[in-house]
Amino acid sequence: MDEEQATAAADPIDVLFTYHAPEGDQPRRYVEIREAGKELARKIHELCESGPDRTAAIRKVREAVMTANASIATKNAAAHYR
Repeated sequence: MDEEQATAAADPIDVLFTYHAPEGDQPRRYVEIREAGKELARKIHELCESGPDRTAAIRKVREAVMTANASIATKNAAAHYR
């Protein structure tokens, strides 16, 4: 068990609220997720009527991208925290 996993086991809140510097292929994975989210957001913007539902849909895509990237950053160490 590495130091980060030990911290997660001890206090998953610390893992959720700690900066995690990118390692290995993480930056590439962040970019892939952001690009896929951007593509979906552009499609929503193009095909949906302007209004609160379109705004919410794009906001939720952004939230999904950020949450997915957090999963990569924390190596899903806080997965047991629910």
